[in-house]
Parts: sequence; structure tokens; C-alpha cells
Amino acid sequence: MLDKLSGIEERFKELEVKIADPEVIADQEQWRVMCKEHSDLAPIVAKYKEYKDLSDNIDEAKEMLEAGGLDKEEKEMIEEEISSSKKRIEEVNDELKILLLPKDPNDDKNVIVEIRGGAGGDEAALFAADLMRMYTMYAETKRWKCEILSTSETDIGGYKEVSFAINGDGAYSRLKFESGVHRVQRIPSTESGGRIHTSTVTVAVLPEVEEVEVEINPNDLRIDVFRAGGPGGQCVNTTDSAVRITHIPTGVVVSCQDEKSQHKNKDKAMKILRSRVYDIFLQEQNDAISAERKSQVGTGDRSERIRTYNYPQGRVTDHRIGLTLHRLEAVLNGDLDEIIDALITTDQSEKLKQG
Repeated sequence: MLDKLSGIEERFKELEVKIADPEVIADQEQWRVMCKEHSDLAPIVAKYKEYKDLSDNIDEAKEMLEAGGLDKEEKEMIEEEISSSKKRIEEVNDELKILLLPKDPNDDKNVIVEIRGGAGGDEAALFAADLMRMYTMYAETKRWKCEILSTSETDIGGYKEVSFAINGDGAYSRLKFESGVHRVQRIPSTESGGRIHTSTVTVAVLPEVEEVEVEINPNDLRIDVFRAGGPGGQCVNTTDSAVRITHIPTGVVVSCQDEKSQHKNKDKAMKILRSRVYDIFLQEQNDAISAERKSQVGTGDRSERIRTYNYPQGRVTDHRIGLTLHRLEAVLNGDLDEIIDALITTDQSEKLKQG
């Protein structure tokens, strides 16, 4: 591991020189790539420096002890320093192992979140709206930007389906474990008898991909335009502004009618389509690599029940890691970091075991 870290440090120093070179700066594409690599290596190099400093401190302290001539108090102080440094160096060693884990190439990407009401009818649609609010509030705490891409609303204010983009540094790395079935247990507002109902909502978090990352042949697409329905006023409903795109090889169908412009609806639909097709390819890769599937907390199986939100007891439980929090309201208001951090830590631990 130390040889690998030494090589990373050398590469970091080499990049530092290159990104300050006027010839490299003149080639903006090359410069951006190098700056990104430099930025990715920075935390590893900083942690490696801490490791080396601690190692040097231990060696110097041992030399002082071996040299002798110390009174009892000085000797105890140096021994305590050695003990403290050894404890910290073990922690840093573990942190370095995590930093050296292969990075998910999608971690820095923006995401497209798709939420669909499942079992439970109107109640599921209302909870889909609650989850959308939860994720948009979480995005606000990270200063990420949200953009609605496509919606299918119900008469009482919920969503049969909603797709939205979240743009921000590391969005996918933080949200990728949210994919799966979210279950809610509560008394619906329409329930006169006060009985607790159980409903489900599915969430899919897809990395947003550029055209160059997934090749979609225009000949494989069927594009239909039609008159938009639902809210939006007469202007929306009297023109063929809505767009439906079908990717024939995979059977993926995306409809978008939120914008008044057919062109804008087509752009949004293509953004969703690219991510869905890319996600299918990712799923195929993950299914083909059993070891990788074992090391995932749950980014793969869309049908897996991952979390329950229990309103009567104010409780949220993530079933994959056995984590229960008794602060439902805070979580639904976007306070997701404790859950997400625990999922990331578990995923890293599993990957360390695999390694």
C-alpha cells in the first residue's frame, strides 16, 4: 500500500506542475481533466502526509527514549506521545484503505430521480410527493439545484410519477443508495376510521449521462407528439407540445408534457431516456459480476424494500443496515445525512472485506 501511495504522491506533484504550465492551460479540455485528477488525488495525498508525519514522530520519540538522560516525567510524556501517535496511525491507515477503494465513476455526476406511486393508490401518490419534497429539501442543504423534468399528478395533489434532476458536486455519490421501495405506514387523510394503511413508493436514482457516454442510434427511436393534458391552461392543451420517445431495443418509454414548447419537452425526455438506457447497461454489468453485487448496499435491485417510514411512532428504519431513527419529521424535512453516511460506511466496509 505504501508503494502505491508513494506513486500517487509523485503523480500529484507532477500534476501540480502541469496544471500551472501555460501550454496545458491553453488546451482547456486537457487542463480540466488534469485539474479533476489533481483534485481527486488531493485528499489521498493529504492523508498520506499525515501518515508519514505520525511515523516520523514515533521514530523521533523512540530515538529520544533510547538516547536516555530523561527524567521520569519527560519519559512518561514521550511514551504517551508514542502511544497516541500509534493509535492515530492505525486510524489513518484504515482511512487510507477507504480512500484507495476503486471509485464509482458515476459518483461525481448529477442525478435524475424518478419517484412512482406503488401499492396504495392515492395515498401512495401523496407519499411520492412527500419523498420528492424530502429530496429537494436535502438538495437545498447541499446547495444543489433541482429541475422538474416530468410529472403525472393526481387530482388530490400527489404524484403518480415525477422525474427531476438534481445538479451538484457528488450528488450521485450521496443519493445512489436511495433506489428501491420506500414503505409508509400512516393513517391517510381520507381514512375516517383511523386505521393505519401501508403504501409503497418506488425510487430510482440514475446518474445523468451525456450523449457521448451512451450511444443511442436515432434510428432506434420512435418519437410521437400529442396534445398535452392536465394542468397548464389552454395554451398547453391546444397544441401538440407533448412528446413521447420510445427506445425500441430496450423498450424504454419516456413522456414529457410539462413545457409549452415541444422542443423543450423533447430535450427533457431525451435526458431521462439517456439515463434510463445507461442504467439498464449498468444493471447488466452488476448482475454479471456477483462479487460486486455482494458489495453493494442496495443500488441495484429496484424491487428491494429498503426503508419504512412509520408515522404513528415517528420512526424511520433502513432495512439494509438495520438502522432505526426516531425522528421521522426531521428526515422528511431533508435531514438525511445520518442515514446516507451509515449506508456509505457499510458499503465501504463490505468492499474492504471483498478486497
